[in-house]
Amino acid sequence: MKVIALKGEVRDGLGKASSKKVRNEGKVPCVIYGKGENQHFTVYQADFTHLVYTPNTYLAKITIGNSVTLAKVQEIQYHPVSEDIIHADFLEVGAESPISIPVPVKIVGDSPGVMKSGGKLQVKIKKLMVSGLISDLPEFIEVSIDTLEIGKSIKVGEISVDKLTLLDSPNNSIVSCIVTRAAKSAADSGEEEAEAETEEAAAE
Repeated sequence: MKVIALKGEVRDGLGKASSKKVRNEGKVPCVIYGKGENQHFTVYQADFTHLVYTPNTYLAKITIGNSVTLAKVQEIQYHPVSEDIIHADFLEVGAESPISIPVPVKIVGDSPGVMKSGGKLQVKIKKLMVSGLISDLPEFIEVSIDTLEIGKSIKVGEISVDKLTLLDSPNNSIVSCIVTRAAKSAADSGEEEAEAETEEAAAE
């Protein structure tokens, strides 16, 4: 899994007044929860672009003075109107302990239900929650649809990833091939033609 570098500045004060001042400067109040004392710091709003506003998942390498911490995004709070980030929580992670983190799903292959039957893909889970060591975390999890027929789904319980534990419910559908109106109309038309042929044969 890739890592995004963030440069933080130590926060001198806490509380609402301090947080408002920080935000007016274009910065986001942040905190790292870890093994030791919590670290309160700020990061410029723009520096979150590649970490948060992306379909990918990254770890953060946060530098605050002479301190460097590897962390994952724990929680992001957004302004209800502007949707700007108003607070960010990070959780310190280490190479020796498993972490839980969402990993993007990458759909690969061609579905027979789409190619032959006119169905439409419907991706229901874009990220799977996994648990594993940092060294084993992939950038994405491939889900093959080469055998996905129309009206069927691929569920979490049907896939596995080496050295990782999938935390989502095994019964949750990752991707489905749904019946479109065009495909349904074609199927109904085919059934009507078959019935007509059967009736003609019976009449003869």
